[in-house]
Amino acid sequence: MLRLLAFLLVIFALGLGFTWLADRPGEMLLTLGGYQYRVSIMVAAVAVVAIVAGVMLLWWILKELWNSPYAVTRYFRGRRRDRGYEALSTGLIAAGSGDAVKARQMRKQAVKLISSDREPLVHLLDAQTAMLEGDHDGARKKFEAMLDDPDMRLLGLRGLYLEAERHGDHAAARHYAGRAAAAAPQLAWASDSVLEEKVEQGDWDAALKIVEAQKSTKQIDRDVLNRRKAVMLTGKAMALFDTQFDQAKAAALEANRLQPEFVPAAVMAARAYFRGDDLRRGSKLLEHVWKRNPHPEVAQAYVFARSGNSTHDRLQRAQKLQSMRQNNVESALIVGRAALDAREFTLAREQAEAALRLEPREAVYLLLADIEEADVRNQGKIREYLGKALRAPRDPAWVADGIVSQTWAPVSPVTGRLDAFEWKAPVDRASPVIEQHHPENEAERYQPEILPAPTTVVPSPGVEEPEDRPADSVEPRAEMDGLIDVTDEPMPEPAPEEEASPAPINGDAPVQPAANEPVIGEPEHEREDLALPRPPDDPGVDGKDDGKAASSRFRLF
Repeated sequence: MLRLLAFLLVIFALGLGFTWLADRPGEMLLTLGGYQYRVSIMVAAVAVVAIVAGVMLLWWILKELWNSPYAVTRYFRGRRRDRGYEALSTGLIAAGSGDAVKARQMRKQAVKLISSDREPLVHLLDAQTAMLEGDHDGARKKFEAMLDDPDMRLLGLRGLYLEAERHGDHAAARHYAGRAAAAAPQLAWASDSVLEEKVEQGDWDAALKIVEAQKSTKQIDRDVLNRRKAVMLTGKAMALFDTQFDQAKAAALEANRLQPEFVPAAVMAARAYFRGDDLRRGSKLLEHVWKRNPHPEVAQAYVFARSGNSTHDRLQRAQKLQSMRQNNVESALIVGRAALDAREFTLAREQAEAALRLEPREAVYLLLADIEEADVRNQGKIREYLGKALRAPRDPAWVADGIVSQTWAPVSPVTGRLDAFEWKAPVDRASPVIEQHHPENEAERYQPEILPAPTTVVPSPGVEEPEDRPADSVEPRAEMDGLIDVTDEPMPEPAPEEEASPAPINGDAPVQPAANEPVIGEPEHEREDLALPRPPDDPGVDGKDDGKAASSRFRLF
């Protein structure tokens, strides 16, 4: 735009100049070689301008001819560089998409067209290609070679850091992160790694300095920064609470100021107030948190604010908390437990049943079992509540990286990640702990196999056994008291035999089998179901399944 304006101004000035000459006629006399040339002023001006333009054009032509070899060389060099950058870009895209073959081809083409000393991205493409092909040792060597170049040093440290993390060598990874953080504090990945190391070592002051450095470089948002500082200050307060109480109290109060609704910070600050006999300020702090986030740890700290309080005093404090959050399961549970400690079983049962209506979960059934054991001592009911507690949804707990903890911690015990614990219900198991109960199949599942005992018929003295009777014509019969149901069906009359039976000897009566001996031709009878023995306190099952049991009988004989 400025060039166009300057060009227009020059044209406008020339136009004004020629106009001024045209309005003022005159002549110009030039003597050269004995000749005199007389021309007007306008013609002379035009001739001068034409001569100057011609000289400039001739100079430009001579200059271009002189520089033409260099221009041709520069043209082909630029074309080669453009092709090399195009191959480099294609190779990086292929490496990012996981195409190792194409990345290797583009890398070779880029190396031919671009000097690796002048373009560091060629080394990056080479290292990524080696990683895609599984040559991690070669990739590590390429990253180590980058450390000698000041422009590539941070890239090499980043690559070595990722390789160490992949191998699980956290010490080496943190070493490379520390070098990168010392060279460039604005690197978030390096600062976070060093921060986790300091927190894991318990060096809270050094960790807080790193966070302040992140604040100065504006790496993270203000809310995230306050959250991190609150977590670290809470961890510092927990570590120093028993040894250096003043520093722990200051850290807890600062953490509560940064995050007023952060439960661990509020509990630590309240404990610090309670230890200093400032019950009012500590209770007010917990009440503020309870109104917005009814947490069981807040309720526990509030109820047990004074160790010397009686059980009824704790019950009154629990009821005060409940008045702040009505129709809440945590309120009902804390009042129910306090009432149980105070032996107020009616109130405890009412609160437990109210919590059961609000949210039937594990802690509610356990509370009902404790009340039943302390009050009625009905073992059947206690086992019923315990069984329901096993099948009920689990209570919320502190969970981090699959680890369930009853207490909060500033870092994860698995990965060392800061602020990893979350208050939520753990993941349920894929299958129930207790198998579903099927009463109708219980008897058949545990029914033992009953085999008849082999017996023989012993004839009375003086009675001869018929010779033509087959050996297997006598069916054995097992004597099982309480297992065989002998019905009163009439016995069928035996078919008349062609040969007369032998007459009794010495006038004795006909031989009759004993009561415990099998009888030939006796009809089959039904067998009663086996009943499993049950404990004395087991209420058993209703009688509505008797019809099913009767229909499942079978004949043994």
